Amino acid sequence: MRIGVPKESSSGEARVALVPAQVAQLAKLKFEVVVETGAGVSAGFLDGEYEQAGARLVPRAEVFDTADVLLQVRGPGANPAAGPADVARLRKGQVLIGTNEPLTAREAVQAMAATGATTFALELVPRITRAQSMDVLSSMATVAGYKAVLLAASYATRMFPMLMTAAGTLAPAKVLVIGAGVAGLQAIATAKRLGAKVEAYDVRAAVKEQIQSLGAKFVELPIDTGDAQDRGGYAKALDEAFYRRQRELLADVISTCDVVISTAAVPGKPAPLLVTADAVRRMASGSVVVDLAAERGGNCELTKPDDVVVTGNGVTILGPMNLAASVPRHASQMYSRNIVTFLQALVDKEGRLSINLEDEVVRESLVTHEGRVANPRVAEALGLAVAAH
Repeated sequence: MRIGVPKESSSGEARVALVPAQVAQLAKLKFEVVVETGAGVSAGFLDGEYEQAGARLVPRAEVFDTADVLLQVRGPGANPAAGPADVARLRKGQVLIGTNEPLTAREAVQAMAATGATTFALELVPRITRAQSMDVLSSMATVAGYKAVLLAASYATRMFPMLMTAAGTLAPAKVLVIGAGVAGLQAIATAKRLGAKVEAYDVRAAVKEQIQSLGAKFVELPIDTGDAQDRGGYAKALDEAFYRRQRELLADVISTCDVVISTAAVPGKPAPLLVTADAVRRMASGSVVVDLAAERGGNCELTKPDDVVVTGNGVTILGPMNLAASVPRHASQMYSRNIVTFLQALVDKEGRLSINLEDEVVRESLVTHEGRVANPRVAEALGLAVAAH
């Protein structure tokens, strides 16, 4: 079986789907690996490293034309500008594994189905114990949470730690992290390591212990959260009346903070609005908001995706996109480990591909198969007919 790794074509994407260390692992399993020339350079992995690991360097066209399985960071659904060109290269029976934005990329999903290719979206891998080592969302959120704090620190007008100097004592910065998923928890840990005074809020009361274990204060609002967590451990979308009350209460907390890092997201849905323009106006000049939900519309009312906004009262609002790509070497190492572990779940003892729909991991992450949209959740989200397996 031949594994193909094309260079990422999405603008600003510096990661690579497979690093040399995992190439060597696949070679030991008797897989042939072809890598597009220069695929790993932007992540710090040179062509020679791939050759030493056992891969063969080839042009992009040959990767798509000859590979049985394609590994990508951003598949066509997550690459709206250049993705259609990749879809045109897919063929019946070929397998593509990567992130694919399947719950929102209607045209791309339909186009991939029409090729007859079998495609998987790693975002849909279920949050079960066996699949933890395949969880690309958690891996990339770890990177994003870390980098968000560094961004905030670089834009803030004050240092994070308390310092006692001959010129006087400097009070620590007060940081509020909204959303205590993987990104939020990493942001908490990073801000604490930098010496900040950290508080965190999450609609899911179940994460209180995790927040406190990292040394942060859990912000409790006098509001009934009800059943705010789904079976996968993600936050659920709630009604507008809840969000309105939550925004009002959060504004009082936000107004006292030097840095706000918001990470709240609901899979396949627009990000909930949590930080209002009024709350930002109440923040002190020199404060910073880093909105990690910018790609989904943002948690902050004033966020502009992939841009920096400075308000009239001197608050800086950052809406970074794809922060994981800004730390490409380590992000690629984590992603590569995730995708190879997933690939191994598709291979039988004889080293042949086996799309076993009895396997929960395979079934839940499968998007297109045999010329149709094969995932009921995806089909429903996109308003398409639900195909039976």
